[in-house]
Amino acid sequence: MSGLELFAAVLGVIAVWLTVRQNIWCWPIGLVMVVLYSWIFYDVKLYSDMLLQLVYAVLNLYGWWQWTRPDRVEEARQVSRLDTPTLMRGLGVGLLASIALGAAMAHWTDAAQPWLDAALTGFSLVAQVWMAQKRLQCWALWFVVDVIFVGLFLYKGLYLTAALYALFTLIAVRGWVEWRRDPALASA
Repeated sequence: MSGLELFAAVLGVIAVWLTVRQNIWCWPIGLVMVVLYSWIFYDVKLYSDMLLQLVYAVLNLYGWWQWTRPDRVEEARQVSRLDTPTLMRGLGVGLLASIALGAAMAHWTDAAQPWLDAALTGFSLVAQVWMAQKRLQCWALWFVVDVIFVGLFLYKGLYLTAALYALFTLIAVRGWVEWRRDPALASA
């Protein structure tokens, strides 16, 4: 555990809390957190996770821009379920991304856990897209991914990060419960 990891984990908790509260400061704080985590993951040779944090940085900038331009925000998307073919296509994309990224990391880098890290990255991106689309199944995928991330971070000695992802796991359960109660889902 380093001071940098502690700082990044604290920022992660704050960013998630602010997101739940729909506070605009979630975006810049989240941006700092993911940039710090990209450095942390580079340092422990989790390169796929480092790249994932950089994608999250772009998504934080996009979210920040969206939240500060209310005149451009479109009608809010409703919570919905993925049908089976769409669910399977999404998981297939996650699998293909995992294989491609894992092969690249195993072949061209000294990544500590190239295949596992790549799989977590591939499926995290699928979960992120599903979350942006307000698909109920995003929470189930986040739950699985976050549980495995906890184990990976414990293995790498990133104990605070493991605790942070354990918190994200609990948030995924809460998200599943809350979104299942959404009136739009009940009427579908």
